Amino acid sequence: MATPRITELLAIEQPIIQAPMLGVSTPQLAAAVSNAGGLGSISLAASTPEQGRALIAELRGLTSKPFNINLFCHRPTPADAAAQAAWLEHLRPFFAEFGATPPGELRDIYRSFVADADMLAMLLEERPAVVSFHFGLPPQTSIDALKAAGIRLLACVTSVAEAKLAEAAGVDALVAQGIEAGGHRGLFEPEQGDPGIGTLALVRVLATRTALPLIAAGGIMDGAGINAALALGAAGVQMGTAFVLCPESLANAAYRAALKSDKAHRTQITAAMSGRPARGLPNRVFSELGRPGAPALPGYSYTYDATKALQAAAVARGNHDFAAQWAGQGAPLARELPAGELLAILVAEMRQA
Repeated sequence: MATPRITELLAIEQPIIQAPMLGVSTPQLAAAVSNAGGLGSISLAASTPEQGRALIAELRGLTSKPFNINLFCHRPTPADAAAQAAWLEHLRPFFAEFGATPPGELRDIYRSFVADADMLAMLLEERPAVVSFHFGLPPQTSIDALKAAGIRLLACVTSVAEAKLAEAAGVDALVAQGIEAGGHRGLFEPEQGDPGIGTLALVRVLATRTALPLIAAGGIMDGAGINAALALGAAGVQMGTAFVLCPESLANAAYRAALKSDKAHRTQITAAMSGRPARGLPNRVFSELGRPGAPALPGYSYTYDATKALQAAAVARGNHDFAAQWAGQGAPLARELPAGELLAILVAEMRQA
């Protein structure tokens, strides 16, 4: 099916989107990508509306080009005191290694956009060029309001079924996230299982099932990968791991060292870090926290609150064995370059091919 050019739809020069990457992307990174002709992105999933407004203002101070604001649209997890207590007890020996104890209770640290009227009101006032959804879709009334404000909408999907829901809701383009992708899987309903479809297969199947533009995401690290996705029906690509080593990212020294190590060749998926499946560089969270026989996870994002507390205790002792170091299967191809320079190289590689 013929699809509109993603560059025209999003008013950008190159069909390359830098993934939002909560905790890694910054206004500086997003602005550098947008200024170089791509679409820079930040996530407001951990922000209050006031914090989000400030981040948008900071971005606008760094670029006059379009950028993307990402939001999490997961179904909020009901608090389960018994599950939380069991998980915290499971973590107690790990905290003890660092002379610490687990927190007394867990918080739902990432508010879902599906129930955040204040965030919606802020976005309608600020009107960023692009807003994207992860983990599902917000209410139809929110989608309609954002569209009426002239905002382009992207939705991350991992299957044909999710794509059909997003298309029916009226989004402008689909981010087709393959199993290779780093970070959290965009599954709408993770309890129903993960189809585990690879990026190129997903793009090709969706190209025959929807007229919406497709943005391929997962394992794409260079111009050859971009061209492969475009050849199979994508209108553009979204790249996250490719930008982690950029100096404008928030990745700390330990994360950068791990990404440049042998770990990059054996990324894994775990739900033990946050409560939802996500791909990253393997560490003790993957091998020990989520080991067979461990208690049931207390849900997203209560699980993440517990892990972050453990991370803090470990880092205070100079240990990074429990850090969230998200990376996709293309991680060995990561390059340590300024974001604008990296984007220019990606475009040059596309043209050379």
